[in-house]
Amino acid sequence: MGMTTYMLASSDGSSLLALMVLLPIIAGLAPVLAPMIVSALGLKVSVPRGGAVRSIAFWSSVATFVLSLLVMAGFNWDHPDQLFAVYSVPWIGALGIHFSLGIDSISLWLILLTTLLTPVTILGTWNDAKFRTVEFYLWLLVLEGALIGVFAARDLVLFYVFFELTLVPLFFLIGIFGSTRRRYAAVKFFLFTLVGSVFTFAGVLYAAWFAAQSTGVWSFDINHIVTEGAKMPAATQGWVLLAMMCGFAVKVPLFPVHTWLPLAHTEAPTAGSAILAGVLLKLGTYGLLRFVVPLVPTAAIDYAPVIGVLCVIGILYTALICWNQRDVKKLVAYSSVSHMGFCVLGMFALNAEGVGGSVMYMINHGLSTGALFLCIGMIYNRYHTRQMADIGGLGRRMPIWGFFMVFFCMASVGLPGLNGFVGEFLTLLGAFVGKGVYGTRYIALWAALGLILGAIYILYMVGKVVIGPLREPADAHDVSDLNWREITALTPLAVACLVLGLYPAPVLNSIEAPIDNTLAPTKLVLAERKHAKPHAPKVAMRDEAGAVAADDRIDSVTLTEVSQ
Repeated sequence: MGMTTYMLASSDGSSLLALMVLLPIIAGLAPVLAPMIVSALGLKVSVPRGGAVRSIAFWSSVATFVLSLLVMAGFNWDHPDQLFAVYSVPWIGALGIHFSLGIDSISLWLILLTTLLTPVTILGTWNDAKFRTVEFYLWLLVLEGALIGVFAARDLVLFYVFFELTLVPLFFLIGIFGSTRRRYAAVKFFLFTLVGSVFTFAGVLYAAWFAAQSTGVWSFDINHIVTEGAKMPAATQGWVLLAMMCGFAVKVPLFPVHTWLPLAHTEAPTAGSAILAGVLLKLGTYGLLRFVVPLVPTAAIDYAPVIGVLCVIGILYTALICWNQRDVKKLVAYSSVSHMGFCVLGMFALNAEGVGGSVMYMINHGLSTGALFLCIGMIYNRYHTRQMADIGGLGRRMPIWGFFMVFFCMASVGLPGLNGFVGEFLTLLGAFVGKGVYGTRYIALWAALGLILGAIYILYMVGKVVIGPLREPADAHDVSDLNWREITALTPLAVACLVLGLYPAPVLNSIEAPIDNTLAPTKLVLAERKHAKPHAPKVAMRDEAGAVAADDRIDSVTLTEVSQ
């Protein structure tokens, strides 16, 4: 687009969006910079420490959530595919690089997920940061600002800066505040994601160079690069796809580059695990949606069967690993790999049903799995163990916790009426309908087996930890149920899971137009291939009543019709 908008206070939400990115970062840095400023000025003023820093972090994250609600209230819902709250100022003008922000409906929902989970996580882990409190909340708030920046960035270089910035806070959160193997987990996480993202940046830089050669103008505007880069030759698209998958597949993570995630989840503090599962993993799927699918449509179609097979392997392989896990946190960590496989499977079905289900899966997985990690953290704070051999039947001791744990487990396995069902149904429907891309509908059937396996290991965990005979460590005394802070933290997540499960239509309707825009290049390639090769005219099979067979009817189903 290449537009420059100087509106620091406007009704279109541009200033609010910019403030939403900067506020968490400023709030995180304030307690760090305050002592330096006070010392330099020679003032005798107390600087925030301990509980004061925690309160600053919480209320600044609440303020960021309020800003996201204000942006949502002013969003142009009649045209959800058009960029809203565009804020753009020159950054490196000679190269056409801008500090450019803007959102469509997909970006907005993911930003809302981020701004909701952050204050909820702080409230749910209120007493977890027992040392180096200033650093803990510094990294947590910087992580929130970077995540919002990724979803709002409209300039490729800015996107990459925010994308890489997310590594730093989580590295320190795991490395400083994690469990016994925290340093190894932090280094493994950092190396996996950093090395992969370097190749991704090389791929999108090549696309930017190709766009510049085509137009004669250097611009890193994402829309410009995607539009012009999609004209790359098919062979070149294959290499660009491989480069971008190196980074985005690691971030998802997709089998076989998933090995960093269970360790990072297990060793991370509760707040880090909740944000990692709730939002950070979505950077990979968001990158696939924004770059891979529209930028290299020919390669996306050609390599979709390979990616689909990797998704199914990851779904089934990690689900089987979950059967053998007796550490509750590690079980949920491996389940995230399995769940995100569904997300990518639906996306590379390259149809409205699959991609719509993938976006819903991003949102729903963030809510339910983020909440599960909070629930597990609350138990660990009381018993200092996560092993099923040490704890069991805790619903008898803590009925409120037991209710939330069972509720979010049911949401995670896709119980109809809760949010997980919507995403799983649409991704499998998309994979089933997308046989033209995957080559077979059996890929959807194999993926559906993962749902059965998931229900088995989740229900086994619930039976052991929540419902079975009461079992506690010998040194556990006077264990209390959830306090008001923990209940307040989990309640909005439970309400969101229920609302999205019962009435997902507003979200599905709002993302339909941007999904159509994203799929337009792949639809064009498929249409060209269909007309390029001669084929026998298709005769619709009819049943005894004369109705068109389901194979033909289902291809015409729209996302709006599915939501209704």
